[in-house]
Amino acid sequence: MEHEAAAEHLQVIRTLMERSALYRRTLAPIMLYVGSVGTLASVVGLALGIESLSAFGAWWLAAALVALAGAFVIARRQALADGEPFWSPPTLRVTQAMVPPLAAGLILSVVAVLATAPGEWRWLFVIANALFYGCAVHAAGFFMPRGMKVFGWLIIGITGVTLVLVAWAAPTPSPRLDHAFMGALFGLLHLGYGVYLYVTEPRERSA
Repeated sequence: MEHEAAAEHLQVIRTLMERSALYRRTLAPIMLYVGSVGTLASVVGLALGIESLSAFGAWWLAAALVALAGAFVIARRQALADGEPFWSPPTLRVTQAMVPPLAAGLILSVVAVLATAPGEWRWLFVIANALFYGCAVHAAGFFMPRGMKVFGWLIIGITGVTLVLVAWAAPTPSPRLDHAFMGALFGLLHLGYGVYLYVTEPRERSA
């Protein structure tokens, strides 16, 4: 049994290495889609004046679910186009790596939606969700191109620096700042990474 398990593990690693280019091609449209959803959610959230913790949590939870559903569809279409089974062992490994931190973020979001805490708690919701998401991206990076781990650390680093700056400046909690941060992190940062993947992909294929 141990020999069979080791052989299966090696096969999964080999398959992941072979599919590195495929994952990278899939990442570009996913990042652009997620970035578009994040940017739009930030702009519309500001325009609608969403301020209370429960409304803020519900709004961004809905945005996250839309982004996740779209990413699933894009990955599914890419797998079918390349003749690959979607729920292959490597895909399951990536999913299993991301689920714990994403589940923690989901629990936090549900609590925020149901909470009666004042709007000033928005900032804690924002920071915690960003850190959980950065951990999820970094975990997925162990089974995908190494740029994903760097991207995960970038999310964690930006969140940490922002937290320190906000704590040092001690501003009055503002819904505009909260929406702007979410839009920058889940919107513009993802759009930038998606553009980078598209620009560098042809160069790597021809190498």
